[in-house]
Amino acid sequence: MDTATPSRTALGVAIRRASHQLYDSSPLILNDPIAVPMLGSVYRDALEKAVASADDHFSISMRAWLVARSRYAEDKLSEGVQRGVRQYVLLGAGLDTFAYRNPHANLSVFEVDHPATQEWKRRLLASNGLEGTDRLQYVAVDFERQSLATELLQSGLDPALPTVFAWLGVLVYLTHPAFRLTLDFIATFSEGSGVIMDYALPRQALSCEELEDRDKLAARVGGVGEPFQLFFSPTEMASELSSFSSIEDLNTRALNARYFTGRTDRLSLNGRSGHIVSAWR
Repeated sequence: MDTATPSRTALGVAIRRASHQLYDSSPLILNDPIAVPMLGSVYRDALEKAVASADDHFSISMRAWLVARSRYAEDKLSEGVQRGVRQYVLLGAGLDTFAYRNPHANLSVFEVDHPATQEWKRRLLASNGLEGTDRLQYVAVDFERQSLATELLQSGLDPALPTVFAWLGVLVYLTHPAFRLTLDFIATFSEGSGVIMDYALPRQALSCEELEDRDKLAARVGGVGEPFQLFFSPTEMASELSSFSSIEDLNTRALNARYFTGRTDRLSLNGRSGHIVSAWR
């Protein structure tokens, strides 16, 4: 990502999340009343243009994936809160809206992102009259110059408290050393802490049709300076999570069964590339 500009992929995710609120049938997979007003007049045209492709194969599956992974993360967070989780860290928060609709009275939220993306988000919120919350701490981190651990701890994150880390839409853009550094940091948190993240299967696991769709998406995001780099098989991911327990790894079939059964529209996941996993200390 260009160090002076916000993430273009974060905007794409936000537009699809907002499109879900407007163009998909009830019940919504992710009920997010902040998603549309956050985009405001600045991105109204982009949101209106999204309806033209809302029913094509790729858009349906991508929108389903984005809302399903957020819904899963928030469902697992709620389970964690019932067991005593007190802190929620969104790594690569982008334009995520959870902190502004947080239903958990004793949960503190930490949003981590690149300074340019974070400043862009804060301007959008302010310009559209969306109020902040005193249970949110913004943690701006330039990963080429700053330590994630240092910045989080200096922002008040307490490693002695059970904490959930949401790491959504990020792993595929990382190098393996960067992934391991962050995962090892998460593994230092107290018992009861967890991590929720999505990952993509390697090329050899995909059908020709799905590989073609991924290559198109990869070319698009690579063209804005955010190339795909990191992929895992389920066996490889399980190995990476050896210091965690209570691991749940869901593929698209399992996610469809959990969230998309009985819908009156076509919203569902296609292909088999995406997995989402939760793991607990």
